[in-house]
Amino acid sequence: MKRLLKPKLILPLLALTVFLTATGFKSDFFEIAKQVEIFTTLFKELNMNYVDETNPAALMDTAIKSMLDDLDPYTQFLNEQDVEAFKISNAGEYSGIGALVRSYKDKLVIVEPYKDYPADKAGLKAGDEIIKIGDIAVADFKDDAGELLKGADNSKVSVTYKRQGQTGTAVIERESIDIDAVPFYQMADERTGYIVLSRFNAKASEQTQKALEDLKEQGAERLILDLRDNPGGLLSEAINITNLFVPKGELIVTTKSKVKKFNQEYKTRKQPVDTEIPLVVLINGRSASASEIVSGGLQDLDRAVVMGARSFGKGLVQRPLKLTYGTQLKVTISRYYTPSGRCIQSLDYWNRDDQGNAVRNSDYREFKTKNGRVVTDGGGVAPDIAVRELGSNDLITALQENQLIFDYATAYSYRNSYADISEFELPPETLNDFREFVGKSDFSFETETEKKLKEALTLRDEVVFNEAIESDFKSLLAKVEKQKFKAFDSNASEIEKLLEDEIVKRYFYREGLYAYYLDHDPSILAARELLGNTAKYRETLQ
Repeated sequence: MKRLLKPKLILPLLALTVFLTATGFKSDFFEIAKQVEIFTTLFKELNMNYVDETNPAALMDTAIKSMLDDLDPYTQFLNEQDVEAFKISNAGEYSGIGALVRSYKDKLVIVEPYKDYPADKAGLKAGDEIIKIGDIAVADFKDDAGELLKGADNSKVSVTYKRQGQTGTAVIERESIDIDAVPFYQMADERTGYIVLSRFNAKASEQTQKALEDLKEQGAERLILDLRDNPGGLLSEAINITNLFVPKGELIVTTKSKVKKFNQEYKTRKQPVDTEIPLVVLINGRSASASEIVSGGLQDLDRAVVMGARSFGKGLVQRPLKLTYGTQLKVTISRYYTPSGRCIQSLDYWNRDDQGNAVRNSDYREFKTKNGRVVTDGGGVAPDIAVRELGSNDLITALQENQLIFDYATAYSYRNSYADISEFELPPETLNDFREFVGKSDFSFETETEKKLKEALTLRDEVVFNEAIESDFKSLLAKVEKQKFKAFDSNASEIEKLLEDEIVKRYFYREGLYAYYLDHDPSILAARELLGNTAKYRETLQ
């Protein structure tokens, strides 16, 4: 007589069978189950026995995010607040004060107030340090204090801020904020249209198409699409925007994953707006993800000339997966490949150096565009025509990451005034003034050469390493330290460009900066010149 399974055991066994079958990871299941059980036991004992009261939710949030830190930076756990922020980013709409802010432990810094939105109307300026929101000190708020600035339409929030050493207060009435994917478009000259695409949210393709059609009605016979500083967004919008310029049925992106269902080919599905209009796409080191899908796709199909500087190099695709209690896991599911078959992922997060940093790909492979031009993979999208002023290096990156260009622009804006954009011109002594400003700060940065030399000193081979060689190493390090600050001179045009961009926004907002670009930006001037030379444009694409 056969023994019947107890009813209580049937459900777990069925669940186990379904799990093993559905995932296909039978060999890993025992290890996963074992580790989950260990962690569950640890978590329970910790919360029951720790000497002080614990916050289980905060502990778990930290534990999960710390675990994911060992993977790539795009695989993230999204708690309920994160999920809402993710939705807002994709939708392009939220209710708040209308300003870009940067979070620190003890303050929020206004990076950019949007023109005619609440923060701007309340008198807040770039560089203002918000130290208190309502009755809550930012320094005492453990979560992202920027969330306190959001709220229902027509609700009010009081902020206390510091500006140039003085403390002030402002009462801001929140309102609905529309984040345009295309914040600016205009005729650059009588025959050339110019479109700025700043993000790939749900409005991106619709707004880009509207701008393109409007410019064509104004007489545009050629076009500049500006993707500089565009961090990316929705893959579907990247496909749709590329579709504006290439025929229906064209392969734009292929995704490859260890999970078969994520292996897909994405082709254009609609009739294009214009497959013939001469097109230049501008990119720089902050053009990433969806920006690289558009620029890399148009480059591979020889549909556009790409100008500027090498893009960021994000060739990984993420998908949000729903978890329990309104949380999500945004997980990297695949790599994407452009029409020529190249993956432009720059950093290898799965093979790190001794310090745990992702290794940059340096072994580029060659691929061919539709016309047979050579392009490479592994390090972002390389422009067909480089623009020096958009170049970057260790010095420029360090100046930006340490906010020195931002802080200098803040100080500059309180010393100088301009009534109209037509009056604006940086004084010739600006670069020297900025150099002195940096010299008075605690700014320091380490070049890749210094890192390698210090690593060699640390890991020296005692068989061949002696005092003389060590002395030479230290002498060389001292020379590098002395020489690297002279890089201000060799990078003068790049630094001046960054200073100019930041300073113009202080007086005339981002819209003013884009209008100023039309006749002053080196990349746009170079693009206009290329588009005006039909023979050179065609030759570049052959």
